[in-house]
Parts: sequence; structure tokens; C-alpha cells
Amino acid sequence: MPTVAAHVAAALAAHVDNVFGVMGNGNALVLDALERRDDVTFTAVRHEAGGVVAADAHFRAGGGLAAATSTYGAGFTNTLTALAEAAQARVPLVLVVGDEPTSGPRPWDVDQLSLASAVGVRTYTVGRTDAAATTVIAIEHALSFRIPVVLAIPYDVGGRDAGEIPATPDPVLPAPLAPTGPHALATVTAVARALAASERPLLLAGRGAWTAGAGEQLGRLADAVGALTASTALGRGVFPRAEYDLGVTGGFGAEGAMATIREADVVVVFGASLNQFTMRFGELFSPDATIVQVDVAAAATHPQVGRYLRADAALAARALADELEQLGGAPSGWREAVDVAGLRTYDAGDGLAPDGRLDPRSAAAAIAELLPEDRVVVSDGGHFIGWANMFWPVASPDRMMMIGTAYQSIGLGFPSVPGAARARPESTIVLTTGDGGGLMAIADLESAVRVARGRGLAVVWNDGAYGAEVHLYGVMGLARGPMEIPEVDFAGLARAVGAEGVIVRTLDDLQALARWRELPADERPFLLLDLRVSGAVRAPYQEEILQVNLRR
Repeated sequence: MPTVAAHVAAALAAHVDNVFGVMGNGNALVLDALERRDDVTFTAVRHEAGGVVAADAHFRAGGGLAAATSTYGAGFTNTLTALAEAAQARVPLVLVVGDEPTSGPRPWDVDQLSLASAVGVRTYTVGRTDAAATTVIAIEHALSFRIPVVLAIPYDVGGRDAGEIPATPDPVLPAPLAPTGPHALATVTAVARALAASERPLLLAGRGAWTAGAGEQLGRLADAVGALTASTALGRGVFPRAEYDLGVTGGFGAEGAMATIREADVVVVFGASLNQFTMRFGELFSPDATIVQVDVAAAATHPQVGRYLRADAALAARALADELEQLGGAPSGWREAVDVAGLRTYDAGDGLAPDGRLDPRSAAAAIAELLPEDRVVVSDGGHFIGWANMFWPVASPDRMMMIGTAYQSIGLGFPSVPGAARARPESTIVLTTGDGGGLMAIADLESAVRVARGRGLAVVWNDGAYGAEVHLYGVMGLARGPMEIPEVDFAGLARAVGAEGVIVRTLDDLQALARWRELPADERPFLLLDLRVSGAVRAPYQEEILQVNLRR
């Protein structure tokens, strides 16, 4: 008779195509059941955190819901940082774990339910008679609330007979939140009138607008009022007309573009939380501007918001565009009077910094010219995050993901590559990581190389330090010793696991990337560029953080 583990595997396989993780005592039976199926792919990673990261990246890259798996105890606790990141970033995934037996905890068991709850994640525990149903309930919860969930299998339950496997129902998901009711409709009318009267309208969108599928309606709305557009770092590419888009807001934005945003008199924000970095610590918009936020949160998420519309971004944008058609009137003409391309220009440095090491701005700009067009960029956390966001354009928000940023973590970069590669097997997966985060995640360098192969590229910004700390606490005069990292040969580490590793000390060394790009993907290895960059060049967003801290 089929076991509980087989019921869980069948229910998972009905709703996910990919599972990532590390095998251990607690999940051996469910992995065996999954391996015996032909409708789900298991990808091994080398650290349990990597399984959650890969499942997270798989969803963000547009591959849909994925599962991660680990054993109980130490295996589960290893996932917590990655689990917290997914929870903070509102990324649905299912983490299938072993758990203590129903007879009670053993010396090596911990209270996994409480640990998951502490990072904002709910646990569903399967039993002998409800394993398939509980699995579907967990999946439905993850998708409905856009949150990771834990699916726990007690150690003495997974192997029990559970009867014939039942048909697996589809999860029932909530409908998009429409702007209905007198208050919402009055808000739509008021916002449409404000946009119609605006001389300098601006639309700003975040990842929430992308997940709502709002791009087309946002483009229609922007055209109707002649609005300039901009996005958060996680919303890059959501607007259809790049010629009127000012790029990323906040510290990743070009100074000219940010100055222009401050000229806007009416700003409507779709699907963005307006965190301190997006808002330039409160300096992004003019104090005289009318700020409207459209989101599904219970209330406005920034004190500068003057009017709030709780609604799905796509439905709200459509309602506003329809209302504007009823009002009539002409577009503002503001965007045609602005040199958007010129405003988005960044300082690309001079090749080498004064200390003789590679200027990271110059390296980023040069790499941008050499990257394959069909690419997905995945980013670890650290000081270096500004360079890709400033210099590497992407086609849409699901082609640029920053895993770790929501939880302010580093060390989640390398395992994001296999997740994105499974979601986008036809694209080149480009990782941007620092030496600190790269070393923390080094076990899954092997996973990245094995899974992405010739469609994988890693760029390591190797400055011999934890750069974010150097550019904040080092400037404040704290001891630099704990912030420094002896120079590591990442190129050598890459070669050890079957990749091509290249040390890049000058821009001419990037010809290795040019040669690699011209080869067919199935004829080339994974490539790692070990950029020996200067630690003296501070990213503009880090300069903002420094100035805010110095004022305190």
C-alpha cells in the first residue's frame, strides 16, 4: 500500500515541477517517493539553506511554485535564514522537512514549529490519514498569502501505510482585489482627476505590480496622462515604454533621474512598499507633491502617502485609465520635454581606481556591454549590489532578483543559480556576489556549476572586505580588522568544481567574457569572473546610508 511519504509526493508533484534540497534521515522516504516519479525533478544542493534559496529563486524567476526539503533538527535549523528571507520578500514555497516522532522529541530534536513561527512561517504537520489533503492545504496557503510554509512529516509517520492515493484538488486562490465600494470608487475618481490636472505626473511601480500583471494597464495609464515612469529595484522593466522610464528609484538611481522625480507634482505608486531605500530616506519626492499609493496591504506603508487605494495594481490601473477616458483631456507633455536617456547616465569611472585596482563602476559598465541579451540576473547581498542595479539593464522584474535584501542577509547567492536555471533553462543566469557572501555560500558554487553549466556566469566583486561595513563603520573609525578578508582566489575555487575561472584585474581581462559569450552554451563551461576591484569606491546608495547615519 502507498505510504504517507508517497501521498505527500503525489500531492506535491501535482502542483510543483521542481524540488531542491539535501537528503537526510528525516526526508529520505519522501525523496525516495519523489525520485520514483517522472513528473517532478529533484535537484540536490550542498547546504540546506540552498534548497530554500533555490526554491525562492525558481519562483521569482517565473518558474512557479517550487519545494525545498531538508531533514529534521540541524538540517531544518540550517534553512532558517533563507526561510526568513522568503517570508520577508513574500515569496511562496513549500519546505518539506522531517520532524520529531509522535512518541516525543529525541535529544537532537528541536521545537521546529516555534522556530518557523519566529520567522513568520506557518507549519502544517501531516498524519497517516490526511497527508495528501494537508499537503494541498499547505500549497494553497503559500499561494494565497504569498508566503513560505513548512510541511512537516513526523519521523515515525512517513513510512506508514496510508491507503490509495486520492485525487489531488487544485488550490482555491483568492480573486484579485478590485476597487469596489463607494470609498474605493471615489478614490479612483479623485486620483484620476489629480492626474488629469497634473503638469508633471509620475507613475512608480514595484514587484507587486509585476506579480499582478499590471504592465500593460500601467503603460496605458502612463500614455493617457503623459507620465514619466520609474520603478523600484525589484520592479525594473515593468513599464512597457523604456524611452519614458527614469529607471530605479533610490540610491540605485542616476542623480539626474532622481532630481527629475523630485519635480513631479502627482505621483501614483503601484505595488511598492516605499521602503527607506526606495524613498532615499524620505528625500525622493517633493514635499509639495501629491503621493498616492495603490497596494493590497491593509493601509498605506509610508507617512508621505496622502491618499491610499487598496486594490490589485492591474485592476486599479485599468480603473484609473477608464476614468481618465471619461474625463477627457490631453496628456501633460512633460515626458516629451525630458531627456530621459541623458538623465539615466551614470559615472562609469576611469578603468582603474587610484589604488591601482579595478574600478567597480568601470567593470560593471564594461560587463553590461558583454552580457548575453537573454539573461536572468540573481544577486546576493552586500555593498556590491549597486553595480548590477545601476549598470545592467533587464527586460522584466522576473529577470532581476535580489535574494537576501529583504532580510538584509548575505551568503544566498550561489544557490539561487540552480533555482533560476531550472525556471529559465533557455536563459543565461548571471550571479553577482561579493567575496564575503561568496565565501559564506561557497558549498553551492558546485551546485551552480553543475546545474547551470554553460548557461551560468558568476561575477565576484572581490575587494578583500565586507564592503558595506567598511563604507559605514570603517568611515566612522571602528577597527577595520573584523571587516577585512584575505584575498581569495575565487577563479581557482571555480576551476576546482569544473568551471572556467578568470581573474580580472583590468578591463582588457574581460575579453574572456566576450570569447565565452560567442561559444554555443552546450560547448562552454560555467564561467566565474573574479574581479579584483577597489574597496575605495563607494556605491552611491551606500553614500546615502552613510550620510543618514552620520546625521544621527
